[in-house]
Order: sequence, then structure tokens, then C-alpha cells
Amino acid sequence: MSRQYDFVLFDLLTALLDSWTLWNSAAGGEEAGRAWRAAYLKRTYACGAYRPYETLVREAAAETDLPLAAADTLEERWAELAPWDGVATVLENLRGTHRLGVVTNCSERLGRLAAGLLNVPMDVVVTSERAGYYKPDPHPYRLALRELGAQPANTLFVAGSGYDLFGTSAVGMDTFWHNRVGLALPDGAPAARQEARGILPALELANSPRRG
Repeated sequence: MSRQYDFVLFDLLTALLDSWTLWNSAAGGEEAGRAWRAAYLKRTYACGAYRPYETLVREAAAETDLPLAAADTLEERWAELAPWDGVATVLENLRGTHRLGVVTNCSERLGRLAAGLLNVPMDVVVTSERAGYYKPDPHPYRLALRELGAQPANTLFVAGSGYDLFGTSAVGMDTFWHNRVGLALPDGAPAARQEARGILPALELANSPRRG
């Protein structure tokens, strides 16, 4: 018999928080911000084992011909990150029925700061620095599951990037893709159980029977 999910894990910086606006502002415009972010993401997804987050951000800035001051600005304004519309509703409703956590490609310091901006306590906060690897390597997801006392089969992951689908599939978690900015599914990535431009449908899915 199918049962509901007992645990929900979230990507932090794209599924719950609008980091796109801050990156674009620090870069001086959307086009420059998107290029910088793409170069950074390529580095994190390729490196696997953790290298300092701030270093990757600076390297990506240099690669896209941005001044290194842009990376300093991003870090200095980190506390300006704001939740997407609907995030508070989802977290507040799930808090009473599910155990919650975040898994984020970030340094421990910046990840903890960002998680605090949600104003809803998380049972687990796993950063790539603490896990020793960047997503979509399975290590960060597995660490979060272990610390929650959860199994993949009874855990829903809410992704902000299609690249999360490689990692969540590898560990056996169903995934809701909050594809806020309409990104294309990465080549070879498995499909999400559900995809939407807003996060509110994740609330219904988390309370629906899981597969298997």
C-alpha cells in the first residue's frame, strides 16, 4: 500500500531562495549574471569533491570577464537573499507533518546564513562543505538522509536545478522540480516526478501517496 512521504528535503539557493536576482545585481545585469552563474554551476557540477565555494564563485567571475569585486559584492549582500513567493506557505504547512532539511552547494558559513533567512527551522542543514562533495554527487543527499533518519523511499526532494535530478535519482528519491526560471532539463537527466514554475504544488505532492 502506498504511503505519504515522511520527510522533505530541499535545494536551498534555487528552490527556496531567489539567488538569481542577487547574482544578477552583483554582476551588473541579467545577461552577465546568467553567464557568471552558468560558469559557476559548471564548475560545481564538474568538481565533485569540495573545493571552497567562494573560490569557485571567484573563478567563474574571472572566466566570464567580471571583476573579482563582483564576487565580493555577492558575499557581502548574501543576507539579501529572499524566499520565493509561496515558500513560507509550503514550509509552514509541512513543518507540522514532515521532518524537513536542506541540501545545498555552498560553504558552511554561507549555507547556514541562507537557511536562517527562511524563518522556518530546518531539522537538517547539509552543505557541500560539510558533506565534502558538491551535488549532484550522492554524498550530500545521503548525509541528509542519514541525519534525518530517513530512507530514500519515504523522502521527497524539492529541487531548484535540473542537475539535482542526477543525484536524487542515484539515491532513489522522488523529486519535485521547482523550475522557477524555466530552465531546460539537462541532457541525460531523468525526469522529475512533477515539475512546476511555482513551489506550491510541492505541498500537495508531499502529502500524496509516494510511488513504490
